[in-house]
Parts: sequence; C-alpha cells; structure tokens
Amino acid sequence: MKSMDITQFVELSIGRWRSQRSAHHLAFSHFEAVQSVIDIIALSPDDPDVMTLCKSYNIDQSQIVSPFGMSWEGQSDWDEDAQMKGSSILVPVPDPNVPNRGKLLRDQGYAETIAAAGDYHLTEDGTFVLLTTYDRAAAEEKIWFANPNLRFRVSLIKTSGGSGVVTASFASEIRSSSSSVNS
Repeated sequence: MKSMDITQFVELSIGRWRSQRSAHHLAFSHFEAVQSVIDIIALSPDDPDVMTLCKSYNIDQSQIVSPFGMSWEGQSDWDEDAQMKGSSILVPVPDPNVPNRGKLLRDQGYAETIAAAGDYHLTEDGTFVLLTTYDRAAAEEKIWFANPNLRFRVSLIKTSGGSGVVTASFASEIRSSSSSVNS
C-alpha cells in the first residue's frame, strides 16, 4: 500500500474483521492461538464518549480527526472458558506540523486496561506504528494492509523500561464479506 494519513488509515479500517492471532508469552513459555471478530466503527467528534476522552487529556475537539470505536470478541486455546471481549474508544490527534504523526487517545489500553495515550506515525509504505507506555509495560503495535480487505498486525508487549519483550504476537485480519470498504 502507498503512503496514507491517519484519516485514510481509519477509513480503510472501518468494518468487521475476522482475526487469527498467534501470541508467544515469553514469560510463561507459552504459545496461544486466538480467533476473534473485531468491529471498527466511525464515531462523530461530538459523540459524548469522544468528548469525555478529549477532556480527560485537555485536547480541544478541533484538534481531533476520525474518532472510532472498536469492539472485539474472541476465544483462546489457552483458556477455552475465558471469553475475550471488550471495547474501546480511540481518538487520533494529528501533529499539526507533521501530518503523519500524532497521539492516539484510548479510553482503554492494549497492555493495561487503563486510559492511555500513545504516539503514532505512519511510514511511507502506509504502516501504522503505535508506541504506548503504561505504568508496568510498553506496547508497540504495527498494522499494515496487504490489500483493502486483508491487514496484518504485529504487537510487542515490553517491560516498562522497554528492555525485555514479554509477549509477541502476529495477527492476520480479513474483512468480513458482509462489510465492504464502501459501506
């Protein structure tokens, strides 16, 4: 894929995705396979949850673009009884001076279930890179599209100092045929 900005990246991500993820939990010497469905929907900048999230980070509504909601439901082969389910509000805040960089506000983080603000940038080939530091960990995620209906995601969870990798995962995500790019 070619270079894109955050608005184009979010627009391309809207829809229902079937995800197949393999995770290596290095601390436990354990491999986990996770299958899930991920729904990504566009939200209005005036959505009350978006406005609340912006206020919590002292971000003016005029600075945000393409807020979106993400929900997921999946199953793991590690604990078949555990239902992996959740949702998050995400709000991109582009850097006014460097259009392919910015902050991504989340009401719930990836490595810890607390509000988080990560730093993102989009590479020349259209890869979305997100670095988020939490209290006890740091997450690095990369997402890129092979085509509009197939994307890949690599995630690393590191120790808070960033010196050691705790979990490494790779996911292939296929857009459900019922939700096309144009819907």
